[in-house]
Parts: sequence; C-alpha cells; structure tokens
Amino acid sequence: MVSFAATSVSTKQDFLPLKGTDHVEFYVGNARQAAYFYRAAFGMSLAAYSGPETGRRDRTSYVVEQGKIRFVFTTSLRPGTPIAVHVARHGDGVRVIALEVDDAHAAWRETTARGGISVAEPAETEDEHGRVITASIATYGDTIHTFVERCGYNGAFLPGFRAEQPDTVARPTGLKHVDHMVGNVGWHAMNKWVDFYAKVMGFQLYQHFDDNDISTEYSALMSKVMANGNGFVKFPINEPAEGARKSQIEEYLDFYGGPGVQHIALATDDILATVSRMQKQGVEFLTIPHSYYTDLSKRVGQIDEPVEELERLGILVDRDDEGYMLQIFTRPVEDRPTLFYEIIQRKGSRSFGKGNFKALFEAIEREQALRGNL
Repeated sequence: MVSFAATSVSTKQDFLPLKGTDHVEFYVGNARQAAYFYRAAFGMSLAAYSGPETGRRDRTSYVVEQGKIRFVFTTSLRPGTPIAVHVARHGDGVRVIALEVDDAHAAWRETTARGGISVAEPAETEDEHGRVITASIATYGDTIHTFVERCGYNGAFLPGFRAEQPDTVARPTGLKHVDHMVGNVGWHAMNKWVDFYAKVMGFQLYQHFDDNDISTEYSALMSKVMANGNGFVKFPINEPAEGARKSQIEEYLDFYGGPGVQHIALATDDILATVSRMQKQGVEFLTIPHSYYTDLSKRVGQIDEPVEELERLGILVDRDDEGYMLQIFTRPVEDRPTLFYEIIQRKGSRSFGKGNFKALFEAIEREQALRGNL
C-alpha cells in the first residue's frame, strides 16, 4: 500500500541543510559526443570545459546546463583509470550526485560521524573567480554524493574549468530543474539504503509504494521515497519484488552491473511544449496505448491540457489531494537498457504518479520484450 508524509522540519533540527542539486556528473566513454547529444536533443547549453588545454591531463569534462539543471560528462584519456573502469563495468552512467551546501566541512563531518564512508575529505580549490570547497561520501553501488560549497564563486563551473558560452548548437526545450533522482538497488537492499539516508543524511520517508502498487501481470518492484528536511532533494529507492518474469529493476541491475541511478526526473512549466520540442529533436519516449486515455477525464477530473494532445505525445496524468501532475518517460538513452529520463510538470501534486504505474510499467515491459529481457 502507498503512504504519504510531509517532510518539512525545522532547519534547527536539520544537521545537513541542502540548497538543492548542484550538478550530476556522468562517467562516459566519449564526453564530447555525450555532451553534444544533450545539447542537440535535450536543448542544454555548453557552459564549461576542462581537459588537457586547462591543465587536466587524465580526463576531459564538458558541462551542460538548462535552467537550474547542470550535467557534467567526463571521460578518461587513458585506459585502466578509475573512470575507464567505471565505464567498462557500467557503461555510461551517473557517478556523482552533487549537493550544494553552505558548509562542506560540516556536511562531511556530520555524515561521516553518522556512518557515512568518506570518499574525499574536504578540499579547497580556487582560481581568479573565487574558491570552492568539496567533499564526498559513498552511497549505493559506485555512486557518490559530493557536497559543494561555492563560497560566492562566480566562475563558469569550478576552478579548472573554462567558460564555453555562447552555444550555437543548443536548442532549449524549457527544462527547469531536477525534480528527483531514482536509485535501483539489489534484492532486499531498499531498507538498508533508506536507513542510510535517514541516519547518515537526515532524510525522512516521503512516500512508500509496495508490490501491490507497482506491479503488472509479469513483474513487480518496491519503492520508498526519501527527502531532505526542506524537501528540495528527493531520492526514490527501488528494489525488485517477486514476479512471474524479470522486472525492469532486475534488467537494470544486470546491464549496469549493480546498483545505480535509474532515472532523473526533470521539471518543466509547460510539458506539452517541452515534449514536443524534445521529440522533434530526436528524444524517444515510451508509447502509451489509446485505452489509457479513453477514461482519463473521468479518472483525474478537469485538467487544463487537451486530452487529445496528451495522447498524441504520450503524456500521463495523475491527481492527488493537492492537485495533479503530468509525466512522460524516455526510452533508455544508451544502448544498455539502464539510464532514462522523466519529464514532469507539477500542478499542485507532490506525488509520483501512482495512478500511472500500471500503464508505465506495461510500456517498459513492452520494451523489455523487444530486447528479449522480459
């Protein structure tokens, strides 16, 4: 069954106050090409670059932005490095979920004191634009959280990066910010990582779905959503559940080689315009059958968007006590069936589309069947 809880707490009780998502860094096989895809298809602008030309001899990194979303694509220039090993095991995938804080030393100290495993102690870097302090801890799989304290830094991204604007390739699509990021973990591991976010990072349980909520004829999964004190950062954690066939979580774990970020939800203020542009620019989305839309108005009530337009684009709708939300999911953006994206517009609703789970997961299963992995 699903449960829902408010997450606002006194900031005096929040030992890890987060300002939001600073950036997401991907380790990839070819950073130049990955960045180009997100510029041309998602409409993100190239903002910064780091590599041999800026003094970094072992890797190149491209920073792309749209709204408050900042992605970093990093590739190794040599075989056998930690970056190259990560890509060999996982394919292109998220390595760093970076969170902005006012005090990186305190964030690292508080989380490691509560059992967090340190990946990098607080370190300060600076250039002519100012200074930045970062520190990192481990989370599920090979994913890490980096705390970023910007100290009024006014450069393009971080010290060691050069500005790359303006971008003549980017075709903006109206994406605004990261709404949430979903992690897939192994069998019976969800509660371990829920406890990690509660104990180590001070998050609270925001919403809970069991296999009765998220199941189809063939497969099921379990999910708990964790949120920080001010609700700016939300991390749903998924694990497989028993089903007749292989679930989407099992498929992900097989092809990613372990736990990792399954999808990133990106918010927009106009999902019809955003999805239309993304489709024209080559982004492929899951297809939803006509039957989903035949009783949509009866199920969700009055909405502002024409149902025929929602059906044309394949956008899903769900309502809760606070309003409604619209969402759509891309197909995996890589050849391995791992990472994909959700485009979401909230009109009051703070939930995650429980009423769409069956239609969504049946659409995912149709894709799994085509790959021979269901």
